[in-house]
Amino acid sequence: MKVYSGKLIRTVGVTGHGDTGKTSLVTALLYTAGLTDRLGRVEDGQSVTDFDEEEIQRGVSIWSALAHAEWATANQKEKVKINFIDTPGYNLFINDTKAALVAADSALILVDAVAGVEVVTEKVWDYAIEYELPRVFAVNKMDRENASFDRTLESLKERFGRALVPAAIPLGEGEKFRGLIDLVGMKAWSYEADGKGKAKVEEIPGELAEAAKTAHEALVEMVAEGDDKLMEEFFDKGTLPEVDLRKGLRTALQAGRLHPVLPLSGLHNIGSDYLLNFLVDFLPDAVEGKQVTGYPEPDGQGEEMVRKVAKQEPLSVFVWKTLADPFAGRISYFKVRSGVLKNDATIANFTRGANERFQHISVAQGKTHTQVAELQAGDIGVVGKLKETVTGDTLGEKDAPIHYPQVKLPEPLISFAVEPKTRQDEEKMSTAMHKILEEDPSLRYSREAQTHEFLLSGSGQQHIEVVVSKLKKRYGVQVTLKAPKVPYRETIRARAQAEGKHKKQTGGRGQFGVARIRLEPLARGSGFEFVNDISGGSIPKNWIPSVEKGIVEAANRGYLAGYPVVDFRVSLYDGQYHDVDSSDIAFKIAGSLGFKKCMEQAKPALLEPVMTVEVYAPQEFSGDLMGDISGRRGRIQGMDSRGSMTVIKAQVPMSEMMDYANTLTSVTQGRGSYHMEFAHYDFVPHDIEQKIIAHAKAAKAGETEEEET
Repeated sequence: MKVYSGKLIRTVGVTGHGDTGKTSLVTALLYTAGLTDRLGRVEDGQSVTDFDEEEIQRGVSIWSALAHAEWATANQKEKVKINFIDTPGYNLFINDTKAALVAADSALILVDAVAGVEVVTEKVWDYAIEYELPRVFAVNKMDRENASFDRTLESLKERFGRALVPAAIPLGEGEKFRGLIDLVGMKAWSYEADGKGKAKVEEIPGELAEAAKTAHEALVEMVAEGDDKLMEEFFDKGTLPEVDLRKGLRTALQAGRLHPVLPLSGLHNIGSDYLLNFLVDFLPDAVEGKQVTGYPEPDGQGEEMVRKVAKQEPLSVFVWKTLADPFAGRISYFKVRSGVLKNDATIANFTRGANERFQHISVAQGKTHTQVAELQAGDIGVVGKLKETVTGDTLGEKDAPIHYPQVKLPEPLISFAVEPKTRQDEEKMSTAMHKILEEDPSLRYSREAQTHEFLLSGSGQQHIEVVVSKLKKRYGVQVTLKAPKVPYRETIRARAQAEGKHKKQTGGRGQFGVARIRLEPLARGSGFEFVNDISGGSIPKNWIPSVEKGIVEAANRGYLAGYPVVDFRVSLYDGQYHDVDSSDIAFKIAGSLGFKKCMEQAKPALLEPVMTVEVYAPQEFSGDLMGDISGRRGRIQGMDSRGSMTVIKAQVPMSEMMDYANTLTSVTQGRGSYHMEFAHYDFVPHDIEQKIIAHAKAAKAGETEEEET
């Protein structure tokens, strides 16, 4: 494939809410550009960018995918390479969208012509602002019944402001949608129903001439508004010549002062060639005036470094995605931030402190990879079988180190306990999960020290179910999902003392040990203390550790409900031993018995983990959310306003937060999010404590019956 310079590259993140037709549109653009020989349909599993078997089965995009088109316009005679990053649109998989947009130079945001602005529309708008990406809006599915360009435009302006302005208006709507009117060139682009995507460019129909003129004047005014020279010309002439309008529109779009809106139908391939022209003519190229920011050390340490996106700069590469292919191994998706990456080059991984060989660097067309000789600054590509490199790593010339910031993704919202079905599954699970975690940095996988459960955390239940399906289909690992156990703990409220005595006489050598201990509560979070107060040799020194060990083991087994006992001090102050019958095991048992007797008197109680929770949601939902948090035994700590969003801060018991992700989605219509982290342990209310104890006793009785059976 041809090597493209940065000036002939456009990299576009194709974003929007689920079911707005992103994948269908990308498929139509590739077909129109001659990169595919048929107009594949998502429903038939024929789209270029939904190639994962989970995506084909579910009919939705789960992962971001790459494709590219080559296109020349009347204004750009030389072919331009357009990189498309087709991103997921459902809230559960939106983290992959955010991670992918770091590689884009602009964002194409699709909006359904019937539904208008939806939840993810707002989220990808925020991501584009965060990454400072120019934005173009495509009102897609204009062929649908009840489609309305004007209504959709109003919803966009209401949410995102008056800077959204049509650069084209539709020729008809619904079943009568047959094309668009270009408000820059003031021509009508009409299409046949054959789906070939080739427009007939003609004069604007008389019945739409006045509407087109009004919309054209609004576009001209918005373009001129932010440019003194154009504003002066606009006042002098009452309009702008097409050449100046084109230049001004490009400048305003790239500066973020204006966001063009276009009508389309990706499914019927109406407007594809117009959109390709628009992307080439108006979106920024990969190097134009661009620079990137990095640091001399990982994690943003050291003084900020600025590097131009130019082929003359030292080579630097950022890996923004990893795919674990069961046959090809690890595949890394990367962006060349500066310099030129040549095939078969060996470069340094600054993040890992290792060297990597970039053999067979390629460009991706969905799952198909085409090898290239080199990739220049601003381009994106894929490479297989890097040994150490994972998502978020920076590589480059050894003598010019730089570290680009990793994408910060929200913490997972929901956790499940993962249990392998067989011993064989258990042996394979760790390796399989490691590969899946490389692909999806928004997942978390860990073992809870207290409950000994393997916990898998993600954005929602469907997110976790996709992982479980992948474990089975790709790696042959079968698991079951369960609600995770809450890591309760036990403690004491009062002092106590008791004697633990172990005496056993058999035909031979007996067992004898006596340990007298005091038990007292400690401050929350203190853990366990053991104090040796023995004097006069009532217990020899070599057996004192055995007493402590017996107490520790008994505390770990719990007293009330089988949860570890914490935040207490044990003082061993007296005891007895026998010259012949005493032993380590005797004093270990004596310590355990003494601890249990003390617990009977020390007012044992259950502790529960309390989490610090921050909820982000539109202001109109704050009342309902605070009421819900209070109903979960939460304590509101405060509220902050951040633009149109409210941040509610609270402390809530972990047990009450297990299903919160679903509730938050329901209450806020998917527009809310939350972050949660451990704060401290606190006493469980008495009525709830009794239920937990009863449940634990019933579970233990059931286990005993199974063992006896």
